[in-house]
Amino acid sequence: MQSEIITVGSELLAGETVDLHSSYLSRELHSLGIDVQFHTSVGDDAQKLHDVISLARTRSQLIFLCGGLGPTMDDLTKETVSEVTGVPLVEDPEVKRRLEKYFEGRMKVVPANNYKQTYVFSGGVVFQNHHGTAPGLALQVDGITYVLLPGPPGELVPMFEKQVRPFLLREVIQEGQVILAESLSFFGLGESLLEEKIADLIRQQDNPVLATYAKESGVMLRITAWAPDEAEARQLIDRQKAKVLTRIGEYCYSEQGETLEEVVVAGLIRHQKTVAVAESCTGGKLAHLLTSVPGSSRAFKGGWVTYTNEVKEKIASVPAEYLNEYGAISAQTAELMARNTLECFDSDFALGVTGVAGPDPAEGKPVGTVYIGLAEKGQPVRVYQFALKGSRRRIQLLAANHALFVLEQCLKKGETTR
Repeated sequence: MQSEIITVGSELLAGETVDLHSSYLSRELHSLGIDVQFHTSVGDDAQKLHDVISLARTRSQLIFLCGGLGPTMDDLTKETVSEVTGVPLVEDPEVKRRLEKYFEGRMKVVPANNYKQTYVFSGGVVFQNHHGTAPGLALQVDGITYVLLPGPPGELVPMFEKQVRPFLLREVIQEGQVILAESLSFFGLGESLLEEKIADLIRQQDNPVLATYAKESGVMLRITAWAPDEAEARQLIDRQKAKVLTRIGEYCYSEQGETLEEVVVAGLIRHQKTVAVAESCTGGKLAHLLTSVPGSSRAFKGGWVTYTNEVKEKIASVPAEYLNEYGAISAQTAELMARNTLECFDSDFALGVTGVAGPDPAEGKPVGTVYIGLAEKGQPVRVYQFALKGSRRRIQLLAANHALFVLEQCLKKGETTR
């Protein structure tokens, strides 16, 4: 099956917005065995959009259109598809109900223009938008499937994951084939190194197909297999997964698509353990990640942000002579931050994080230098040093995630020394 992706919006052509949808959808469709042959961006112009869709339907059996589903006059995607295909738009009562509920408490009345979004293709499929107002749509006519998705990534991605992919598997993929996919999450090695470790497996690109995805922190590897039945597809995935984990399993923290903080909190609860934190360069991000997980109160005792030397001394009990001799950004300070936090909170584990988030070096240390102390009841404190790259915000996030990964590895392996 040949497919193509059309992104709609004058802001794309003006360089104000970067098209991330085409790369995302291409990876997802490739993992389903669907070839993407064309990427096209078109402005908010009805005639030009009409021409682009008319051309696409002469060469593709699956056409994705991203954007142009909003409430304004220049949002013309579904109206133009309706014109090209001859399929009328009709008001959908459920979409209308959801729209009115969305605006409840936000304003007294729904803006009149928004009711434009309640119109869908007659006989088509509606993908409800749980993160915005514009529903996604699908239409199958004359042997061609059109899938229309909202422009904001925070709406498009979850809609694809939860609704569009199952629709494609159910209605578009060749009958008689079962497609299964499993995602492995990795931390501690970048996308390029991960690919290097399993390059021969990726190059095969037969069945199963392996595709890597760089996340904000970490890498995800999706393994997709297709077979006449689910059991055979599962066997294909399991065999390939075993090869992958043999090579880089030490970096894998989840086989269920969980975040690193979710895995850590679940591990602590499973082992009936608790953790507390002392943070400097991360400014509370580590505590934020842990407490973003529902049920984390069973595992997270608390923490403090010891951002200045004065607070490190008064709150985290790091002696002034330590700070003067070794510096706030040092293995020695990270060790004491972790040890003293463990004692103060009477937790099973404690993490101490200190470093240079940037933009300037500090204490003679380059930007990205981070020390993480891990304290565990009855065990020596272990200290880890990292040289991280990126913006200030990225270094803070990476440092917090490295702290989580250190604890996750300890929980997984039951380490007592390192």
